[in-house]
Amino acid sequence: MTLSNNKLSTGVAGLDEILYGGLIAGRTYLISGGPGSGKTTLGLHFLAGGADEGSLFVSLGESEYQLRENAAESGLAMDNVAVLDLSPGGDSEGDDAYSLLETWDVEGTAIHDRIVNHVTELKPKRIFIDSISHMRYLSADVFQYRKQVMSMLRKLTTEGATVLFTSEQVRNKEDETLHFLSDGIIDLSVSEHGRLCQVRKLRGSGFVEGNHFYQINNRGFTLFPRLAPGEHSRRFNLEAINSGVPELDELTHGGIERGTVTLISGPTGVGKTTLAAQYMKEAASRGERSVIYNFDEGASTFFRRCEQIGLPVQQMVEAGNLYFEAIEPLHYNPDQFSARVRDEVENKGTRIVLLDSLSGYRQSVRGQDLQERVHALCRYLVNMGVTVLLVNETYSVTGEQLRITEHEVSYLADTIILLRYLELTGEIRKTICVLKKRTGDFEKTLREFEISKYGLKVGRPLSRLRGILSGMPEQLPEHVWESRE
Repeated sequence: MTLSNNKLSTGVAGLDEILYGGLIAGRTYLISGGPGSGKTTLGLHFLAGGADEGSLFVSLGESEYQLRENAAESGLAMDNVAVLDLSPGGDSEGDDAYSLLETWDVEGTAIHDRIVNHVTELKPKRIFIDSISHMRYLSADVFQYRKQVMSMLRKLTTEGATVLFTSEQVRNKEDETLHFLSDGIIDLSVSEHGRLCQVRKLRGSGFVEGNHFYQINNRGFTLFPRLAPGEHSRRFNLEAINSGVPELDELTHGGIERGTVTLISGPTGVGKTTLAAQYMKEAASRGERSVIYNFDEGASTFFRRCEQIGLPVQQMVEAGNLYFEAIEPLHYNPDQFSARVRDEVENKGTRIVLLDSLSGYRQSVRGQDLQERVHALCRYLVNMGVTVLLVNETYSVTGEQLRITEHEVSYLADTIILLRYLELTGEIRKTICVLKKRTGDFEKTLREFEISKYGLKVGRPLSRLRGILSGMPEQLPEHVWESRE
């Protein structure tokens, strides 16, 4: 498919996105990577994307039979793709077919001439050569290799073709020649944390820099662009979002604002997720869609807990106002997860997103900077007018060492709601307070917080307490408190 500005689709939507529309037509591009990195699969996508325009696969390593069989297993159609099989012992006919027993000078020239003659005759618009490294092995020396590759690529583009060619990643100066001969370089690599794609060069066009995760399966090559918040935005109305619990809204002086980030922090079991779900219940009553990405528990457990306290999340899901997904973080890379969030926001109209929790999300960004990833995701959502709820679990239940989050992302939050346990008059009680609100004032009191079968209950402000931050406050007699005032 030919795109605007004389660009061609690579056949991979995510790759087109980071290339700002695709590849400039009539140029040459190097796909570099080690064995098994997916170079051939990417090339097949490129050919399949322009089969109607004329596509040619030049194979220097695998036979045509192997290529078509492997393509079928990846779900890629090669019915309209011509194959020039120049592999050792391949099906090429004529005296210019080569074998590994011939002299190097003859072999290198034969490959060069065979490809050029074939292209001159068929005039395909897309050519994929896999792998050009074989020409080095069949050339007498480095000078001859460079001369043949340069001549061949120039003649192919003169015929109006866009050329992709692969090269194995090896550490020598000979293959660095290919970097200078190509108009663009796409590197594919496999790390312990997943498959990574990086565009290193693209003459005549910008591109999204950095590493982008990709995967290969029975649907072929799928790339997940790294989220760049500054490239996404839309207009939205600034308005308060209330919780439906009057006392909670008093704490925040009317609610949290649309298009902001709220961090709900506290120890395990204190009610962080339930509090976040309350905002989604109220959003559902307005006909808005919310989504919960839960890294810590499954849907059945969450639904059962909500049902026990009167939160109708099952009905919200059935009505399309709530989507719940239990995320196994080790099965997702951060770019893949961001792509799911973008689909919810841009295609399904989601207005509230809950990440539960930051500790779980951290597992999916293994080997990456959590702060950087959370920043990019939250900035994107805020730019799109989405309200973000982040659940953070603190490690300490009580104590003087009060930490809002161990992940150093509190700066992202426009509002911070803190839930804590207090030991008071021989009982463990839950409390709630607001520590920060960028968009307005808030109540500077501590209130008791309770979850019952009737839902959330926020009590009146607690008074006459000393030593609250220690988690073991002391309630002063009224006459002592009055004397302090």
